[in-house]
Amino acid sequence: MIARRRFLAACGSCLLSLSLPWPARSAEPAPDWNEIKRVIAAQRAALVAGDADRAFAFASPGIRAQFGAAANFLAMVRSGYAALLAARHVEFLEGAVIEGNVIQPLRLIMPDDEVLVALYSMQQQPDRSWRILGCAIAPSTVRAT
Repeated sequence: MIARRRFLAACGSCLLSLSLPWPARSAEPAPDWNEIKRVIAAQRAALVAGDADRAFAFASPGIRAQFGAAANFLAMVRSGYAALLAARHVEFLEGAVIEGNVIQPLRLIMPDDEVLVALYSMQQQPDRSWRILGCAIAPSTVRAT
């Protein structure tokens, strides 16, 4: 729970920094946004299908260590991130690198037309693959029609 609160606080500061001037670009290669979106979409599909093992495989090593087992991870998602499962429509927004953190937003349109944004923090692995480091769900000022 403490790790989740720290992550939510970090996402809050990421949101705040979106309104600040962009820092100078680093020598880091640009993230592969298509691959990042593929990973997020595949994990969400696995979550919706109830495939805990497949969904857990897309989590970063730190998240996997924190939850220990795929069933624990799925239970956490169902209790704390139900909006990811209940959304009637999802749409990727433009990703950003903020202070070295790769953030991929996903717009969630709920059955009642409420709009939320899932902010995925991504981590590139030594083999260059991408894994999900965390997710925070925030309200949006947009309303679906």
